[in-house]
Amino acid sequence: MSLKGAAAIAGIGETAYTRRSPRTAEELQFEASLAAIADAGLTPSDIDGVIPVGITGAPAEEYVTNFGIRDLRFSALIPHGGASGVGALQCAAAAIAAGICTTVLVPFGRNISSGARAGVRIHQMPQFRLVTEFERPAGAIAPAQLYAPMARQHMQRYGTTSEQFGEIAVVCREHAILNGNAVMTKPITLADHQNSRMITDPFRLLDCSLESDGGAAYVVTSAERARDLRQPVVELLGVALGHPDSPNSITQRPDLGEIGIARAAPIAFAMAGAGPADIDVAEVYDCFTYVVLRQFEDMGFCAKGEGGPFVMNGRLRIDGALPTNTHGGLLSQGHLLGMNHIVELVRQLRGHGGPAQVDGAQVGLVTGYGDMGDGGLAIMGRPR
Repeated sequence: MSLKGAAAIAGIGETAYTRRSPRTAEELQFEASLAAIADAGLTPSDIDGVIPVGITGAPAEEYVTNFGIRDLRFSALIPHGGASGVGALQCAAAAIAAGICTTVLVPFGRNISSGARAGVRIHQMPQFRLVTEFERPAGAIAPAQLYAPMARQHMQRYGTTSEQFGEIAVVCREHAILNGNAVMTKPITLADHQNSRMITDPFRLLDCSLESDGGAAYVVTSAERARDLRQPVVELLGVALGHPDSPNSITQRPDLGEIGIARAAPIAFAMAGAGPADIDVAEVYDCFTYVVLRQFEDMGFCAKGEGGPFVMNGRLRIDGALPTNTHGGLLSQGHLLGMNHIVELVRQLRGHGGPAQVDGAQVGLVTGYGDMGDGGLAIMGRPR
């Protein structure tokens, strides 16, 4: 069964992205949810499915209580870290296509002071048992420490450079400045990247995503129903999830660099009837700069080992060949577990991107990257 054309994102919402918010993760999640529902021209009573993302916000039962939802027909929780937003989209589309429900809310809220900081969260999740067993005794606790060997292997194997990582950081900051809702708005140069302090070799400070507070949400319904709602239709064309070998421990893999999107991409592109050349805009999960160029390789935009040269020479800028992370991404806009990437792709395909709008964007993709490399890919587009 194909999910192509079976669903559309009809509403998007987000809060201000900040640091040290006085509001709880639940409050931020509810604000973004109400904004997404209103954006679609709906009311909370229209929601009959809820798929909360992550482990830091409110479960579906809280929506029944706080939003007065009387007929909740479907709920789920997708526990794949940064791939959860894309996984929830796949789950919502499947539930709608099966006739289980009609209108699914996918919300997320985060306040790092309430225990959502990645270094704390990662060792509370059951899928990281092997991390605790194999990596933690060697001192690898935070995500930067877990992913650094992957990046260093890529550099040694293919000649990838820190300057190529820096190009991604600089472009994301340029786009965040255009956004109007971003944590980081001070321009940076490649020299700034190279002079930023080392976090864990080879990652410098500006290679690492932010820790930030905020909420983001989207509403999924059938593509047919979306045509009668408030916003331009943005259809789901293809979607897939994939997991690497040894999905809960990087060091136990045959290849440190293996990530799940290599398995998800062929399925999603085949479902969409598209290929990398058809993509007008890309919102690529950017927990670390290295992860961006590696995903481009595994999605087929360039050959394995060519990710470094691929991202150079302005290719990722708004006016480049492949505009990427037009909102600033996790590196500069805010870390909302990739939910802000989905919100931004919908905004771009509606033509509502403001100063960061990609001219003529009709088809785009968004990726998710789970904590140990779970990969999610969704391809969306405007009806032609």
